[in-house]
Amino acid sequence: MNHEALILGVGATPFGRHLDRSAGDLAGQAAHEALRDAGLAPADVGAVFHATVSQKAIDGQHMIPGQVALRPHGLAGMPVVNVENACAGGATALWLAIAHVRAGLSDVALAVGVDKLVCADPAQGLAVFDGAMDITRREETLAALAALAGPLPPELTVDGDRSVFMEIYASLARAHMRRFGTTEAQLAAVAAKNHAHSVHNPRAHFRRAFTAQEVLAARPVAWPLTVPMCSPVSDGAAAVVVTRADFTHDGSAVAVLSSVLLSGTDRPADDTERHIGRRAALAAYEKAGVGPQDIDAAEVHDATAFGEIQQVENLGFCPIGDGGPWSASGAGALGGTVVVNPSGGLESRGHPVSATGLAQIHELVTQLRGRAGGRQVPDARIAIAENGGGLYGIEEAVAAVTILGKTA
Repeated sequence: MNHEALILGVGATPFGRHLDRSAGDLAGQAAHEALRDAGLAPADVGAVFHATVSQKAIDGQHMIPGQVALRPHGLAGMPVVNVENACAGGATALWLAIAHVRAGLSDVALAVGVDKLVCADPAQGLAVFDGAMDITRREETLAALAALAGPLPPELTVDGDRSVFMEIYASLARAHMRRFGTTEAQLAAVAAKNHAHSVHNPRAHFRRAFTAQEVLAARPVAWPLTVPMCSPVSDGAAAVVVTRADFTHDGSAVAVLSSVLLSGTDRPADDTERHIGRRAALAAYEKAGVGPQDIDAAEVHDATAFGEIQQVENLGFCPIGDGGPWSASGAGALGGTVVVNPSGGLESRGHPVSATGLAQIHELVTQLRGRAGGRQVPDARIAIAENGGGLYGIEEAVAAVTILGKTA
């Protein structure tokens, strides 16, 4: 059986600092908002797919985190499947929910992603990211990426607390600069664009606009990255209700045109056509029967501004190597060719890891419904989300690409 799938409801908490709330509180809020949006009750849900890393790594809830988080909110009795896939956990939960409905196992499935990463001790939150790579080869991996990036002048080395993934993204950015001529100014243009979009997003962690000059002049993190180019450590939750296409709805449902989840492969660094994000995008386009030219809005995994430059290339919005100039031209801004990260992206909306992939879907469903207010993409009909997670070798360990289409 292969039932078509719809997204009938979405929900999300504001992303930011929620020191006074538990992961379960946040997950329950997002889940109930998604169910209300769908016009459903907890009893209508056939299965729940729950993604988190912080309940395990920080709270110590190494097992049954979904049951613990959601039963107090009335989601009990049905199967609850716990998911972990680094920063792509939420997108993986959605992939499972879509597959579950398409297989005819339930009429309704719920995907929930939640993380609380803001801690009294900031180092504790940052340490969560250390497990998103092969811990037995940590130094070897970082050394290989540094060699790929080329030498860094000593005066540009920055000390201080930061996620190891900022070092990783900085190395990947420098390698791209070295090979294709990408510039700091182009990175700053991406960050300035995303911060401008976030001003209109009430759920964003940060809602302050920056000029490109302000982005460049901000505190360095790891060259060439400055603070406004990097996603913050955030708390938050998001949820998505998936149903069969023939399930009763009021016309606000959004069609799932394709949903692809891949793991990485061993490849030469210069074989960009085999990059995991590129492979996932091509597979998603083929399954959906659309191409890059058909996309109106995109949410991509911009854990740093470089991540967006890399992913607009992988998604085919421009040739490989041209992500910097394409972004600096304004093609990805509101009013541009294809609007990228109208939510503000991870750099502004925030990055509660397991909630991120579902927050991307929340934004795109809002766009396809025409309800995004000041950040609305005019006449949006087809949208794409790209969500990556972890690092294995020279690329993400996992990538998810989902393509959505307007139904009315």
